[in-house]
Amino acid sequence: MYRVRRFLNTDAELVAQLIAKTMRITNIKDYSTEFIENDLQSLRANDLIDRAREFHCYVIENSDESSIIGVGSIGPFWGSKTESSLFNIFVDPDYQGHGLGRKIIETLETDEYFLRASRIEIPASKTALHFYQKMGYDFKNGIDEIDSEELYCLEKFNSTSKSQIK
Repeated sequence: MYRVRRFLNTDAELVAQLIAKTMRITNIKDYSTEFIENDLQSLRANDLIDRAREFHCYVIENSDESSIIGVGSIGPFWGSKTESSLFNIFVDPDYQGHGLGRKIIETLETDEYFLRASRIEIPASKTALHFYQKMGYDFKNGIDEIDSEELYCLEKFNSTSKSQIK
């Protein structure tokens, strides 16, 4: 059984370990070790605590073991009140393929930052591209090439956003 809840600062070390494990096992198929290790330098426990001040972060716990097996965040897109962005969505490799990524996205899509946004953007890894496309995200401005950070820029328009409903 799994439980989704808001991130607590005391989760930061376990979440950093989850992200590192996932990138080293899953993302290594699409990125070099050097790229991954460099990226992990900005995904340490203190970085996650700092980001949680600006974003709404959620974790999925395996309630049998009280371990964190998934994480995802949503926040304003560069301070916008009508656009948001998804960040740092990871599922433990031991639990991938069990619908937890979908559960994270569904949770983020019920958050106030999603509900108020008319557009939601996600910087997607090569590894996660097809997953996000299945979740309804598509290439921003039709550009299907990776950017300088080796990520795809995807977006989704929210026709039921509070910013569009008057």
